[in-house]
Amino acid sequence: MSGGLTSLSFPKNAQAALANPPLLKAIAHIEETLVSGRRRAVDALPEFEALRDAGRDIKAHTLKHLDLYLEAFEKKVVEAGGFVHWAADAAEASRIILDICQSAGARRVTKGKSMITEEVGLNAFLQENGITPVETDLGEYIIQLRGETPSHIIAPAVHVNKEQVAADFRRAHADLDPARNLDEPTSLLAEARGVLRERFLAADVGITGANFLVAETGSAVIVTNEGNGDLTQILPKTHIVLASIEKVVPTLEDVATIMRLLARSATGQEMGVYTTFSTGPRRAGDPDGPEAFHVVLLDNGRSAMLGSEFEDMLRCIRCGACINHCPVYRSIGGHAYGSVYPGPMGSVLTPSLQGLEKSAHLANASTLCGRCESVCPMRIPLPKMLRHWREKEFERHLTPKTARFGLAAWRFLAVRPRLYGLVTRLGAWGLMRLARRNGALRQAPLAGGWTRWRDLPAPEGGTFRTEWAKRGRT
Repeated sequence: MSGGLTSLSFPKNAQAALANPPLLKAIAHIEETLVSGRRRAVDALPEFEALRDAGRDIKAHTLKHLDLYLEAFEKKVVEAGGFVHWAADAAEASRIILDICQSAGARRVTKGKSMITEEVGLNAFLQENGITPVETDLGEYIIQLRGETPSHIIAPAVHVNKEQVAADFRRAHADLDPARNLDEPTSLLAEARGVLRERFLAADVGITGANFLVAETGSAVIVTNEGNGDLTQILPKTHIVLASIEKVVPTLEDVATIMRLLARSATGQEMGVYTTFSTGPRRAGDPDGPEAFHVVLLDNGRSAMLGSEFEDMLRCIRCGACINHCPVYRSIGGHAYGSVYPGPMGSVLTPSLQGLEKSAHLANASTLCGRCESVCPMRIPLPKMLRHWREKEFERHLTPKTARFGLAAWRFLAVRPRLYGLVTRLGAWGLMRLARRNGALRQAPLAGGWTRWRDLPAPEGGTFRTEWAKRGRT
């Protein structure tokens, strides 16, 4: 994972996000677009739940035999005339890609559908070595102009409004008419299309990620809505696919099954607009395509997840459904997580890849409400894994001292039932007296994090233990 990880600053990042009205307004649209779109698409497909089971089983089976399917994939790529490179970590992947680019004499690179390149910090590495990368996904292009990282894995510029985009375009496209109208989304789109078309034609190398790698055929599959992925891989002389090892699936039929889940879960579409299968370089008689085809397979900590309590996370197909439905993400956006991967999936994946010591706060960036698991097309038990990370955080003494003190105090009382009952009765009595005037607590001991933003409902009646005893239970 690239440098610049700020997950340890999550509390500070979250506070800054909560104090950013334009950001909060922008991410509020997730409910009316991505969430409602998924709901309509799922409701219209009676077999959706059965497809979730099938998708889960395909990925689980593949992970149990990952070495065999990766070797089969490599064999098919080589048979088709391509090359496969194995990268243990981000640094090795970047070096391999740089070597390919330099061998091709590349000075300009276009990129599309390449979230994994954010993980390895590829753009900065290429620029340091004299190669100019250009993001071609519209959202990625916008944040590249802004010098930012994605705040969402499928909608990287979801935090930006159209007025900000217009200002960025006027600054970056200074050679265009300064009096041009950029008030409408269509005019912004037309301008981006014109600028990027020149970049596509000038590129020496095209780099994409992959939604799937097919062991049966040696194909790399990408799904886009803009067509930029196709132009990225068929116009330059060299096409490089950078993908993590868990993207492999056994057969084309398996791809077809999971594809029925992907777009519905991500954007509420039945299918993405463009689904492209790339198998090797251009063959004799092909009207277009690259002369060289390279696949870089990245581990970067994933093999260590196999056989662990976090293996299920490798089933993720990067649809973003868990992010869209997470009340924490929708309150602070993606940048607050300080990681390439935000939301529930990022809170599990980032510690797995980067280490808990660098991202301990993320396990607590969840209400554990379970919405993420309920919408995950791969049925990944995200709350369960977040709890695992919380346990490890506590075991390694990474939990803040105040939290550890509170848990120690609760344990002291919990193993002493009579004392526990006395303290809880006194506490409930005191809180009810504090709330006597308006029925709610505007301030409460040890609850400032809550009462700073909202009233705390006052307890009513006796404690649970008191009510239980009234019913003659012991």
